[in-house]
Amino acid sequence: MSTVHHYFLSVGDLAHARGGDPDLSYDGAGPNDFAAALQEALRSPVLFERWRNKQAEPDEVDPGLGVTDANAKVTGKVAGGLSTDVEAMTTLPMSIVRHRLNLLIGPSWQLRDMR
Repeated sequence: MSTVHHYFLSVGDLAHARGGDPDLSYDGAGPNDFAAALQEALRSPVLFERWRNKQAEPDEVDPGLGVTDANAKVTGKVAGGLSTDVEAMTTLPMSIVRHRLNLLIGPSWQLRDMR
């Protein structure tokens, strides 16, 4: 059985948090919308495949970057001001979560804690 990791994240200004590629980037404003988008990105290979197909040599992309966790769960809530707290529970390592976060919202997030 795989270990479930709990990642506690903070997003400074979710309404303006976007990844570098508008075709792959999160396009919402609320914590629940973002939680749903990240949860889908962790559960499904769709975002990864879209990113992979945009690479110069898609067949050379490490397939290990495309792993998913069908049971991943993500919640989000307003933390005060413009900040949003996000909790992701998944068996995926931080390297995969980081990649999906960067595609969705770029560097607008911070890992606060993990268990």
